[in-house]
Amino acid sequence: MRYDPWSPRFVADPYPAYEVLRREAPVFYHEPTDQWVISRHADVDALLRDRRLCRSYLHVATHEEFGRTAEPEFLRPFWDLIRAGMLDVEPPAHTRLRRLVAKAFTARMVEGLRPMVRRLAEELAGGLVDKGAGDLLADVAEPLPVAVIAEMLGVPAADRHLLRPWSADICGMYELNPAPAAQRAAVRAAVEFSAYLRDLTRARAADPRDDLISALAHVADAGDRLTEDELIGTCVLLLNAGHEATVNATGNAWWSLLRNPGELARLRADHTLIPSAVDELLRYDTPAPMFERWVLADVEVAGRTIPRGSEVALQFASANRDPAVFRAPDVLDLTRDPNPHIAFGLGVHYCLGAPLARIELAESFRALLRLAPRLEAAAEPPWKTGFVLRGLRALQVTV
Repeated sequence: MRYDPWSPRFVADPYPAYEVLRREAPVFYHEPTDQWVISRHADVDALLRDRRLCRSYLHVATHEEFGRTAEPEFLRPFWDLIRAGMLDVEPPAHTRLRRLVAKAFTARMVEGLRPMVRRLAEELAGGLVDKGAGDLLADVAEPLPVAVIAEMLGVPAADRHLLRPWSADICGMYELNPAPAAQRAAVRAAVEFSAYLRDLTRARAADPRDDLISALAHVADAGDRLTEDELIGTCVLLLNAGHEATVNATGNAWWSLLRNPGELARLRADHTLIPSAVDELLRYDTPAPMFERWVLADVEVAGRTIPRGSEVALQFASANRDPAVFRAPDVLDLTRDPNPHIAFGLGVHYCLGAPLARIELAESFRALLRLAPRLEAAAEPPWKTGFVLRGLRALQVTV
């Protein structure tokens, strides 16, 4: 099999192709995507920490100066929203935003969400059990992170049905060469979500509640505050990153467990394995298998020179199966130690929401293991077409 991120066969199981790449072409230029593909753990690790590679180049050059074509004007609402958050900006702007957000999105605040996450997970798992069968994604994996993030941000219950469609449409822009219809859907979602959050942000600024939007609206560091646009961009990032990846992580993880009945039996017998199981399942079938970076200055990787102006495609999922780092990498081992996976990234863009993602995954596993101890797959699950955010379209189960 060859590297083909648009192939349904590759999306369903990219690991044989990754094995060949790591051995024969760990760094190569892929003309269809106009990207340099990097597949070994050591190289991906080093490039994530290398400040010659960035999520954006606009802090050092215009599109034209960087040899790239500017985005079409109709996409401006989308990019204005995304670049108001921290994902697609670089230091010093990124450093400032992350410092301010971290003052509100603290480890103590995140851990304090655990009882709420546990309650929601048990309610959803209980609903699946009451039906006797269903789609684990639609019944548990998808509603849990939306409910958690909505509760955390302070989105009223009556409005929460809006969040999932907005998130899905916005995240469609992160796939490789999104179709025109996907681009228009992303712009529409960005406009609608921005307008909704602007109203909610102003209401919380005037009348604070015990929620993250209120905290972000009032957070300050040496007199510095988030602008309204930055606060909105941050909330959108928390929803998109915290929702899409967590849904895919849950579905991929359960499909991995169901295909490895010995490890599932170990987990069912000993729930204390859940924390290490979360990390191993993220390594074994990484839900965000690829992240892109722009090359700001020529860089040499494995003897190949990647020139300034290039885009690299860092293959997280391949790095997480590299035998140079992981013993028996194609084996699911829920007690694997050490486990230096890079599912949450590395460097300045390391996932701010990693602690919350771990809590959500742990509590959903705990609820399903306890309430549905005989959960089984009812059919081979279909995969979504996207590769950058890779996950199942459904996972039909019986309980």
